[in-house]
Amino acid sequence: AAKNLMIAAYRKMGAALKATGRPIVYSLCQYGVDQPWKWGPELGANMWRTTDDIDDSYGRMIAIGFSQAGLSKYAGPGHWNDPDMLEIGNGKMTEDEYRTHMSLWVILAAPLLAGNDLSKMTEADRNLLMNKDAIAIDQDALGKQGDRLYESGDLDVWTKPLSGGRVAVGLFNRSWSVRDVSVDLGEIGFKSGGRVRDVWKEKDLGHRAGVFTERLPKHGAALLIVGK
Repeated sequence: AAKNLMIAAYRKMGAALKATGRPIVYSLCQYGVDQPWKWGPELGANMWRTTDDIDDSYGRMIAIGFSQAGLSKYAGPGHWNDPDMLEIGNGKMTEDEYRTHMSLWVILAAPLLAGNDLSKMTEADRNLLMNKDAIAIDQDALGKQGDRLYESGDLDVWTKPLSGGRVAVGLFNRSWSVRDVSVDLGEIGFKSGGRVRDVWKEKDLGHRAGVFTERLPKHGAALLIVGK
């Protein structure tokens, strides 16, 4: 009954917003209760929270971010899963941890809502939040949310299909030590290899084939764009 009441209230609000005739972003914030990804789109919602609140800690951020596996099919142009806002720049995570945060959120096609004091940004925070390649992955015209390719112990590989036959790849090291994280380019659609761009190094790495490996610091991440 509570679910029906909630859906009725959100439907009423959606209809009222539509009746204004103005473009308004309609965001549902009910903390992922009753799987809003299944009924949000039909109420005209543009985004809905999928989890309880984030906070500025690595543990909470990865618990939320990695729990989004399997939700990609519910997102698409005009309706998005929202794993809550960004904590980058609030000071309680390392730069590598914040890099993991941004990399995962853009792979998730999450709404990028800065949650920090914009008047007090360090160069590192600004570089993470304003990286054009990262934002382009998040906002790619294909409108596809990424998903987990595989998880092996403390290592994760996620991929997100992009327009023009390209693929974004997130490599994640959740362990407490330096680790090599690999992706087989053949497995993600590049049988004869592809051109690889390293987003955070802001470098084109040229044509690569077979298994691509990056060495990551503890709690570190790499973000790649692979194309023909």
